[in-house]
Amino acid sequence: MRNNKLGRLYRDGEIVINKGDEGSCLFVIQEGKVEVFDENGGGEIKIAELGSGEFFGEMGLFEKDVRSCTVRASGNAKILTIDKKNFYKTIQKDPTLAYRLLQKMSFRLRELNKKVIQV
Repeated sequence: MRNNKLGRLYRDGEIVINKGDEGSCLFVIQEGKVEVFDENGGGEIKIAELGSGEFFGEMGLFEKDVRSCTVRASGNAKILTIDKKNFYKTIQKDPTLAYRLLQKMSFRLRELNKKVIQV
């Protein structure tokens, strides 16, 4: 993995966020992969696997609520944390970032709707 000062290195299996924790930031995967899962009756339900360039935790930027899933590193992963203040500064410099975020959130909502309809 590249050695730069931004981002934090998470080791294989290390928890990045826990379901139920209060969230107020967005996470961007710089390198590696993470697993997003929910815990149900002592077992795990895998929601997604995300890789380099993808993000998670975006709802924490818009609403003060608890995390809806747990995320852990799948192998080593370098992850950048962006708080609300820095996010707003960044989208002022590059408004396309906000568009890409909304596009991804819309895609995730559409995929969730498909799963709900199938149940």
